[in-house]
Amino acid sequence: MVVKMDLQGKKVLVVGSGISGVGATEVLSKVGACPILYDENEKLVKEEVEAKLSASCKGEVIVGKLSEDVKNTIELVVLSPGVPTDTEFVNSFREKGIKIWGEIELAYVLGKGKVAAITGTNGKTTTTSLVGEIMAAYYNSVYVVGNIGNPYTLTALESVDETVTVAEISSFQLETIESFRPAVSAILNVTPDHLNRHHTMENYVAAKEVIAMNQTKDDVCVLNYENEYTRAFGERCPAKVIYFSSARKLDDGFYLEGEEIYQAKGGNSERIMNIHDMNLVGMCNVENVMAAIAISQAMGVPMDAILATVKTFKAVEHRIEFVATKCGVDYYNDSKGTNPDAAIQGIKAMSKPTILIGGGYDKQSEYDEWIEAFDGKVKCFVLIGQTREKIAECARKHGVENIVLADTFEEAFAICVQNAVSGDAVLLSPACASWGMFPNYEIRGKMFKEFVNNLKES
Repeated sequence: MVVKMDLQGKKVLVVGSGISGVGATEVLSKVGACPILYDENEKLVKEEVEAKLSASCKGEVIVGKLSEDVKNTIELVVLSPGVPTDTEFVNSFREKGIKIWGEIELAYVLGKGKVAAITGTNGKTTTTSLVGEIMAAYYNSVYVVGNIGNPYTLTALESVDETVTVAEISSFQLETIESFRPAVSAILNVTPDHLNRHHTMENYVAAKEVIAMNQTKDDVCVLNYENEYTRAFGERCPAKVIYFSSARKLDDGFYLEGEEIYQAKGGNSERIMNIHDMNLVGMCNVENVMAAIAISQAMGVPMDAILATVKTFKAVEHRIEFVATKCGVDYYNDSKGTNPDAAIQGIKAMSKPTILIGGGYDKQSEYDEWIEAFDGKVKCFVLIGQTREKIAECARKHGVENIVLADTFEEAFAICVQNAVSGDAVLLSPACASWGMFPNYEIRGKMFKEFVNNLKES
């Protein structure tokens, strides 16, 4: 049941001045609340934060320390995803009985229509984008929102009863939901990530499972049968479960057999499509496609309409994205491979000798399984960023010898070009976040593509 709260005149503290916080402030202003956009970073210039808000927005901006007088007036707190939920600052409101929402909860309470919500350690963006395209081709009112880069709050008030909202939801966003209930949810996979934020794997898994917390058997949850965490969750999930599998035949659900995707119902199977009929590469994308088909069918789209979009869908930018062939060398941008499991999918998708760029911000990940997945493909391993020595030590332990440490991204790319010969591939798939060298993985990927496109052919 949706939590009802009259926001008219309510003093709401929006914590975090990024795109999510700005979106929340704007929508709160539109519904008559009194939002305060707050950021504790004293280095920010208040006027620059104010400039992010529209002229019609009645939100106040506070940068730096928040006074006790202001804190005592707050009636609701809306956290941006990057703000940890267990800080002393957040707990001080919680202890007073003040609700702590995230942007997702706020938008859901204000929005209308049906929601398909997708989470998972890897594959979220590709699957969300594909489902969004399938929905847009079939329904008249469709929004694709969330962690994919479009704040849910910016579309909430535009939605109507017939609207379909497709939302990519991160574990950070799931920590702050209360009544959020998608008609269809999906957990694509769960592998170690963000342990610097969630502290333990148990906490991380629990955060992902929250996506189905308010669902009932009238709703659907799509789960990966080949992931131990999601398979186990299927036994206690409150929604009707639809599995997909890339490794075995299922009696019910979607599965891959050879190069064909099948749908099984009550033990009877029907061929859906050949994987070579789609433009995406790699087993990870076969799983993403099966999940997208399951989600879309559960959202009421006929199979022929689903497959028409699947067969024309192109790879999401920065996810095993083919950039160009220069001097016989294929260049792939997998900048969105920000954890080891995602990077495993990147290297598995390569079929040629590969020069690999890895490394970046340290999220307390372990890299053994990634290195083991190289399977002799990596002819040169170029490492950058905060984790370069840690990864190099792990790689040597697994017998990888041709390792080069670079001080800058430009130097790393130059080393790749020097080592590549016709018939090779160069892959940016860092297994780490971009922070410390880049503001985000998108800018890292765009720089890589710019370097590739500037290469001469001879």
